[in-house]
Amino acid sequence: MALRPRYDAVVIGSGAGGSAAAWRLCERGLKVLLLEAGPRFEPSKDYRLHLPDWERQGLPARPGSQARISFAEFGRLDPSERELRSWNAVSGPLVRGEARETMGPGYWHVLGVGGSTLGFVGEAHRLHPQAMKMHTRFATGCDWPLSYAELEPYYDLCERLIGVAGPAAQGARWRSSPFPMPAHPFSPSARRLVAAGRSLGMAWEANSRAALSAVHDGRPACNYCGNCSRGCPIGDKGSADVTFIRKAERSGRLTIRADSRVVRMHAARDGRIASVEYIARKASHRVETPLLVLAAGAVQTPRILLANRNRDHPRGLANASGQVGRNFMETLFWSSTGFHPDLANSHVGLPSDAICWDFNGPDAIPGVVGGCRFNSAVQEIGLVGPIAYASQVVKGFGASLKEGVRNRFGRCLTVGAMGEFLPNEATFVDLDPDEQDEFGMPLPRIHSHLGPQEVRRLRFMATQARRLLKEAGVTELVAEYGAWDLFSATHVCGTCRMGESGSRSVVDAHGRSHDHPNLYITDASVFPSTGGGESPSLTIEALAVRAADDMTGARRGRAVAQGIGAVAPARRV
Repeated sequence: MALRPRYDAVVIGSGAGGSAAAWRLCERGLKVLLLEAGPRFEPSKDYRLHLPDWERQGLPARPGSQARISFAEFGRLDPSERELRSWNAVSGPLVRGEARETMGPGYWHVLGVGGSTLGFVGEAHRLHPQAMKMHTRFATGCDWPLSYAELEPYYDLCERLIGVAGPAAQGARWRSSPFPMPAHPFSPSARRLVAAGRSLGMAWEANSRAALSAVHDGRPACNYCGNCSRGCPIGDKGSADVTFIRKAERSGRLTIRADSRVVRMHAARDGRIASVEYIARKASHRVETPLLVLAAGAVQTPRILLANRNRDHPRGLANASGQVGRNFMETLFWSSTGFHPDLANSHVGLPSDAICWDFNGPDAIPGVVGGCRFNSAVQEIGLVGPIAYASQVVKGFGASLKEGVRNRFGRCLTVGAMGEFLPNEATFVDLDPDEQDEFGMPLPRIHSHLGPQEVRRLRFMATQARRLLKEAGVTELVAEYGAWDLFSATHVCGTCRMGESGSRSVVDAHGRSHDHPNLYITDASVFPSTGGGESPSLTIEALAVRAADDMTGARRGRAVAQGIGAVAPARRV
């Protein structure tokens, strides 16, 4: 008699998509194994905001928490677009050559229990409904094979579980119920931008944030330290470890194995993924996979699939379409920072607390396909302490540097912007033919190219940001950073996109592989489009919970919100 597998489902990756899928599967009664390549962080010990040198501490780089990534050569820079260069008052131009360069690691990805949500700022956005039909409306990219209305109940469920704080309404993003938490108050810098925006006819509002504005589910309210990206030691930020994973562990049906690197996936004759192999503590382990959820991110997920080539699958697993790794979409970003002589304490408050969605629709920018959003961003670019001012804003040495920091600290105002990235043939992820990791697996290699629409969109973002700072009373620009010359991606999508056709997409509308009936993908790699600057974590989580319902048959006649309380039928508010 055949032995029953030890687990009903195996999940690879514990970021937004893996943790949300694992939670939902546990809620449905399944026994789940969660494999995470990185370590488990202890917020009260690992996040060092309480130390005197806190400003020198980013999100801790624990052993095994950073993956190696390879980069192909990026495109050449057009000298006619030099107004889009990145620079600051201390260093001058950050790119002095004629080609785009990476900033920092280039791709900001965290290996660890909670994934990149450990270091995310915590924006919690729903996609603009019109951004889900880019091919139908603009003959570009690919339509989502599901509607906003189908995803809306899952958005609502995830917001309530996390405790998202937000305003009464967000325009086209209609809601079936209000945000579970009241919106956060504006910081001093946000108040300046809101007032300046009003003069320019821009409608600014409170951003929807996965940071608690009141006590919720045993977690404290935000203390507004402004350092979300360095890791939240008190647990108010809605990272995956303190939300979905915490609840899944309480069910008693989740087993987490950190520091466990998946190296092989074995397909059976019928196409199902029969088992996976992973390395933990220098030993190889193999586990059966009745259900397999792959949620390693839009770079590592295609890497795993492409690296598992064999005689039956010569192009890699889940890749009969040839689309694995294609349609990669990076972060199109811009920020302008200026000195404001009458501003004080701009370093105080919640990052990205105010947002403008006026140009977010895919046809909202004249002459450009694809939208963007603007937000308050002084904390996001790191201007929260004197060291940042001394390295980015204030020139000089010795006494003059100290005096300059004293005079300027807390007086900088930053407008951030993020925009749509349309897929193109020159932007994709493949395997590096020369570089391998310590287990012999080829490194993922990122190719990126900005198309003409991206450059036009960046130009609009830069122009509007500068207009807003001038209207707010900024007397001197001191720093600008953008994707024109810097690849510094935090939000990446595509590479395993969803669609109705198995010949043109990797998974179906529920994230299920067209090639392997028990394989689901639940990270941002399944996105057909990026939206006009929306942060992707909430959409990843909503899609992952929906996929888990498909795995268990729960979508057929069961309440979407089972496990955290019933909800009324969807209605617009």
